[in-house]
Amino acid sequence: MKQLKDILYGVHLTSVKGGTTKEVKSLSFDSRVCGKNDMFFAIKGTRVDGHDFIPQVIEQGCEVIVAEHEVETPENVSLIVVSDSHEALAFVAHNFYDEPSSKLKLIGVTGTNGKTTISTMLFNLFSKLGYQCGLLSTVVNKINDRDIPSTHTTPDPIQLNALLAEMVEEGVSHCFMEVSSHAIHQKRIAGLKFGGGIFSNITHDHLDYHKTFKEYLNVKKSFFDGLPSTAFALTNADDKNGMVMVQNTKAKIRTYAVKNVADYKVKILENQFSGMLLNIDGVEVWTKLIGNFNASNLLAVYATAREIGEEQEEILTAISELESVAGRFQYFRSDSGITAIVDYAHTPDALENVLKTIGDIRTKNETVFVVVGCGGDRDKAKRPLMAEISCNMGDKVILTSDNPRSEDPEAIIEEMMKGVDGTNFKKTLSITDRAAAIKTAVSMAEPGDIILIAGKGHETYQEIKGVKHDFDDMKTVKELFKKLEK
Repeated sequence: MKQLKDILYGVHLTSVKGGTTKEVKSLSFDSRVCGKNDMFFAIKGTRVDGHDFIPQVIEQGCEVIVAEHEVETPENVSLIVVSDSHEALAFVAHNFYDEPSSKLKLIGVTGTNGKTTISTMLFNLFSKLGYQCGLLSTVVNKINDRDIPSTHTTPDPIQLNALLAEMVEEGVSHCFMEVSSHAIHQKRIAGLKFGGGIFSNITHDHLDYHKTFKEYLNVKKSFFDGLPSTAFALTNADDKNGMVMVQNTKAKIRTYAVKNVADYKVKILENQFSGMLLNIDGVEVWTKLIGNFNASNLLAVYATAREIGEEQEEILTAISELESVAGRFQYFRSDSGITAIVDYAHTPDALENVLKTIGDIRTKNETVFVVVGCGGDRDKAKRPLMAEISCNMGDKVILTSDNPRSEDPEAIIEEMMKGVDGTNFKKTLSITDRAAAIKTAVSMAEPGDIILIAGKGHETYQEIKGVKHDFDDMKTVKELFKKLEK
């Protein structure tokens, strides 16, 4: 057990009532599992305020409370008042687990699109280079070869620091971590010691949470503002906000780009479904990945490895062996020659990038089908944009469900339809059932045609009215191809 006074280091205290020498065996912001020798953090959420549960946790035996204002407590309870419970939880968690992020090389990846691909490829690259590695991502958390299910892009501070501590215990030297805007805003990463930060891009997303694009940008920027002078800040010079991200950072600024002048450059020499031939910093390398956006992602991976100190030849050799990340431009070709592509594209920019990649590779003699939906309880402004991009860049469009969550899926499709103008109306279908929508595209497609199934990517479920149902886009389309070809 740890002494309370030791794990409060770095926390900005407003006041302390009671002693600070109590022993703490675990941290919690869940009142249902809090008892004696636990430290309870009263967190204000979007729906529930943890302060309302303080009497309950005291009754359960909890003797250490962290809150954002004074509350009535018995004499035997230590009440610690802080200005921000979220931030205090993150700092305490980092201290409680003996500052694990300072014992490995922690690299954070942030941006709207590309976080999962960059962080996962870095994990795979450094694993190939012989390092013990950790990964914290939307798809999965990993400690070397061991998978740990992921429920959020960035875990809560307790889970996050516990995972980092476990990595340290198992000899991990490098950890690559997606850093979401929600995690930055909710102070989940407060107190962590980053060795480097990577910015991929910033486009329209999460405005249901951040309200304005400016706020969304500023939250992302604050990650780089907080990097120490010992870290590097690698930014995408092709993004118009790339230099804005790093304008106030103390870290060493480095840039990468496909189109613009930068410290690290890549040129696409060939681009086809089997892969790309790239020129990275003057050296040609073949990769199994596809598309301009992946050329940019790979360059970010290469630049990061160089900044960490790896040799160019070893990096490029490992890059040539990397596979695509689950649900990111994964493609499958049926026996009859129909190509199905599954991609996580759930923002207008990501969808446009994927369709542009298909446009660059296609012969123009085939039909491109786009099966696309938008998630419920999320940013509504992007719905008509997603439909508009699909219609402008695809030949046949089927609007369907994504994860409708608590919303009516048909109402979501109606909002998407606002982006379909008169000239595109005839090539657009609305099929609410996602499996039926994919089946329709498969049945309409002819040999040589391309079907893009966008929005869910790696996800193996569909969330409807609070219930997660088994659903896998790639599995569904493969099964349909088999039935079609029997």
